[in-house]
Amino acid sequence: METKTSRRDFLKKSASAIAGTFVVPYIVPASSLGRGGEIPPSDRIVMGVIGTGSQGMSDMRDFMRLKDQTRFVALCDVDASRLAAAKETVDKVNRSRDCRIYADFREFIDKENLDAVLIALPDHWHGIIYTEAAMKKWDVYGEKPICRTINEGKVIVSAVKKNGIIWQTGSWQRSQENFHHGAELVANGRIGKIKYIEVGLPDGERGIGTPPLQEVPKELNWDMWLGPALWVPYRGVCHWNWRWILDYSGGQLTDWAGHHIDIANWGAGLEHTGPIEIEGNGVYPVEGIYNAPVEYDILCKYADGMEMRVANASRLPKGMGTCWYGDLGWIHVDRGNKISASNPKILEEKIKGDEIHLYKSNNHYHNFIDCIRSRKETICPIEPAYRAISVALLGEIAMTTGQKIKWDPEKEEIIDNQEASRLMGRPLRKPWTLPIV
Repeated sequence: METKTSRRDFLKKSASAIAGTFVVPYIVPASSLGRGGEIPPSDRIVMGVIGTGSQGMSDMRDFMRLKDQTRFVALCDVDASRLAAAKETVDKVNRSRDCRIYADFREFIDKENLDAVLIALPDHWHGIIYTEAAMKKWDVYGEKPICRTINEGKVIVSAVKKNGIIWQTGSWQRSQENFHHGAELVANGRIGKIKYIEVGLPDGERGIGTPPLQEVPKELNWDMWLGPALWVPYRGVCHWNWRWILDYSGGQLTDWAGHHIDIANWGAGLEHTGPIEIEGNGVYPVEGIYNAPVEYDILCKYADGMEMRVANASRLPKGMGTCWYGDLGWIHVDRGNKISASNPKILEEKIKGDEIHLYKSNNHYHNFIDCIRSRKETICPIEPAYRAISVALLGEIAMTTGQKIKWDPEKEEIIDNQEASRLMGRPLRKPWTLPIV
């Protein structure tokens, strides 16, 4: 395989040809382009996957639908059964048995030579593996949230920027028309100066208690699944229900921050900054191993006086989604192609040529591939992803300490509070450490 640098140059030069925009003085036979006119494997973006669970497989299939723009050649997972199923899928698409598999991401990163990698893992692994992939100089499609702690997020951002990689966050709402339209109207002042934002996220899971101890399935490397998290015996907490345990996730708050908080920031122009004060309260399970908040209510204040409230949807008048309130009205967006406004005529207004035009994408996965070829920034790059999750993580710290947190969004530091500052990071189980960038 060619070196990454030469391959990138080739892909960039050939991008217009792949799009069918080049002109030649003769007809190129379909056979020379690959099977039945398909793009030949040598011209496709060579990708691997770390994490072949439900989200990883869903993302991989979406990439595979891009008219042969990608070719998956290597997979990694700690669950042998999921890994085998993923390999079967890839081999069927590739019409070969050549897809390589790994049980340890370190071997995967050490041995593979890829253009890009798709990473879809439990949150507690993001700090280490996202950073290692960036330091390998692979372009990364990384699922949200990008980090479990603020300190991990800062390291990931630094690694991505230092190594000049293309990063796409799995915050796919940016590539949906209703979210784009709503944010663009807000950015162009259609509801006036933004005074207040409400962000509604799902309620947490209740009444799930303590599952009984179980024998670790033969196909699962439980110690590797835990990785940097505290070692605990196996109770079937794997693949999905890990999300309700704080060692691995912040529950629905951190799971959805990369969606609706991201959209809130996008419309309000907060993608490269953050609040200056954060306070909040939460309702936590009183028994059992599941300890992520089932309810949460966080209030953030910004330097210009604007406020953002992030809460579980049942606490908010408009429920799920993002609602911007300006001095001239409001706009609300949510999944299901939902968009509404205080005055419906606002939604009919067109954005003029000299106004702010937010980044436009009609396909989140295709946008990533296009940007790998062009070396241009994706619709959801690393900095906005970090700023979105940092709001949730600061809210988590405020709820944990019961204190109002003062935050410096430029220095990315908590001000005059050692107890809260310690919660910006977390101890990692040996031998795991956060890479030095």
